[in-house]
Amino acid sequence: MTAQDALGEFEQALLLAIVHLGEGAYGVAIRQEIEHRTGRDIAVGALYTSLGRLERKGYVRATTSDPTPDRGGRSKRYFTLRPSGVAALKQARVRHDRMWAGLSPDLRRTRS
Repeated sequence: MTAQDALGEFEQALLLAIVHLGEGAYGVAIRQEIEHRTGRDIAVGALYTSLGRLERKGYVRATTSDPTPDRGGRSKRYFTLRPSGVAALKQARVRHDRMWAGLSPDLRRTRS
């Protein structure tokens, strides 16, 4: 993984929401999961633009369901993490933990 492949905060939130939702990870549910866990409003355009970017990077796979009568015959796009997405999330956590190492919760240095 190169530095340009590093995940941004929103991309991490998307991938983590997909993990939390499991087989139920589709656009609306992902948006609700992130909003519920972070208290952050998510624009629909930002959600789908970022999901498309993660799909192009090979981090997620999208599959389309059969049309359902309860959605007026519309299909849902479900997202699952690919192994490269798992690796990217793990690497992001390692980088994050390295940056927090040596700091207390009140942001004081605990070591040099």
